[in-house]
Amino acid sequence: MMTFCFTGIRSFPKLWKNNPYLGLSPGHSYLSLFLKDCYGIWNQQKWFSLKTVSAQNTKAVNLLTAKARYLRKGDEGSNKQVSSDSHLFAAGAAKKRSEMNPHKEDHALPPVRSTIQLPTKPLNSEEWDKLKEDFKGKAKFESWIISQMAHSHSSVDVAKSLLAWVAAKNNGIVGYDLLVRYLYLCVFHKQTSEVIDVYEIMKARYKRLESEGYTLLIQGLVHSDRWKEALLLLEDVKKVMIASRKNYNDCIEGALLHQDVNLAWNLYQELLGHDLIPMLKTLKAFFDFGKNIKDDQYSKKLLDILLYLRNNQLYPEESFAQSIKTWFESVPGEQWKGQFTTVKESGQCLGCGKTMESIHLSPEEYEFLKGKIMRDVIDGGDQYKKTTPQELERFQNFVKCCPPFDIVIDGLNVAKTFPKARESQVLLDVVSQLAKRNVQLLVLGRKHMLTQHLRWRKDEMKKVQKQARCFFADNISEDDPFLLYATLHSGNHCKFITKDLMRDHKACLRDAKTQRLFFKWQQGHQLAIINRVAGSKITFQHMPCYDTVVQTTGDSWHIPYDENTVERYSYEVPTKWLCLRRKT
Repeated sequence: MMTFCFTGIRSFPKLWKNNPYLGLSPGHSYLSLFLKDCYGIWNQQKWFSLKTVSAQNTKAVNLLTAKARYLRKGDEGSNKQVSSDSHLFAAGAAKKRSEMNPHKEDHALPPVRSTIQLPTKPLNSEEWDKLKEDFKGKAKFESWIISQMAHSHSSVDVAKSLLAWVAAKNNGIVGYDLLVRYLYLCVFHKQTSEVIDVYEIMKARYKRLESEGYTLLIQGLVHSDRWKEALLLLEDVKKVMIASRKNYNDCIEGALLHQDVNLAWNLYQELLGHDLIPMLKTLKAFFDFGKNIKDDQYSKKLLDILLYLRNNQLYPEESFAQSIKTWFESVPGEQWKGQFTTVKESGQCLGCGKTMESIHLSPEEYEFLKGKIMRDVIDGGDQYKKTTPQELERFQNFVKCCPPFDIVIDGLNVAKTFPKARESQVLLDVVSQLAKRNVQLLVLGRKHMLTQHLRWRKDEMKKVQKQARCFFADNISEDDPFLLYATLHSGNHCKFITKDLMRDHKACLRDAKTQRLFFKWQQGHQLAIINRVAGSKITFQHMPCYDTVVQTTGDSWHIPYDENTVERYSYEVPTKWLCLRRKT
């Protein structure tokens, strides 16, 4: 067994905060998933020996209760009225629908349970012995307690006393897993000198580290006067794999912190060259650094970042939007003025009166998207569809014999919008109201909908068939491929009605450009029902007429951004805008 002895430990430092591998957005604590077995460090037989460190008194640290929630993924509509002042894809709309739906369950992660209370001050050997004796869990006490301490961001001195106790019990040896968690706490509490101590130990002992070790050391070193050694670690990572965007972010922030602007931009270009999406905090750092700088080349690069946000449909969070506003207003001689505002349903900015870009695709974009969906989703063996080639061919022949449709209705999906109402009655109400507009309607359904049932009345379904063309697929078939085919085949004017947000089908599209076009088309064509008065009026949620992306006219910029207080799902768009105008 290899051991490594070191003395004079001051502590160690910060790194796994906002680990990109876990895919958590800003504002979500990553530590609820801290260092599971997937990190591959549990069974590594790497050990350090550690001399006993005397306990030191520190102020008590309040323990934080970890709260994590799964994002609800349901697409089902509400049985109650939803405000029509926002569209289906507006930020926060899904959360409102979920909260108003009594059938939804709150899938909360179970709280972290402990059989003992975590110490808030360093303990001596006898106190640790007593704590271990009181521990009733099945896990190994030392591993459990250090994990909980990391989870709760305990004091470094408390963790140090734990390691001293472990070392005393194990002939001066402390396991690698304990050291890693101790390192995390030191990094979290920004004890840079401790990061350097651990760095020296690891550099002397190991030629290569696991990716998490590199990540922690890089993040800790960039804030020290030895920040350039983080670049050497980045090079070590690149020898065996593509470095993470987190690694690049830390090195870029370190370069800007130490005024090496050219290095920061070179690392940024290298990151993009690997097709990595930069962290928003990385982009924000460039804007923060550029405040009050009169440099045309630097300014051009920042404007390129805004175009990058546009092309990749990325949205800055509120603090990033503030940084963008501050930079524009600080550029000497440019005379930009910014304000945070909203956009009317008509697409007109309330700040400057300019009209946002249309949500509707150009003829060229539409034909491109239509071809892609036909190949990748309809004909390309969409893994999510459940139908047969024979039935799909029957449907395609059916569509060819019909005039172009104006509205395609997912019959079964729409019928289930209001669970307390009879399904055939709901569908009839929707079709009857739309038929009054003198439009061509197609209702897609399943064959079981034609069978007399408590929820499906034959007389009501016959009335549906008199007012709209209908296609009833086999009961095992999925409606979505039929809906997409009929809508796209009918032309760019055709709308469709379903609660399904079609994320599965969007995922089938193989490149980011097509996915963005699909989402843009979807926003401008998908109708959603938000209220129904029995036997009377159906209320539809309005569709946006403008595109929610970064846009510019040269003398103005409009940048949609995420509010701190609004939970936006990945398939939603922000409702708040930063309006920037150049004074003339």
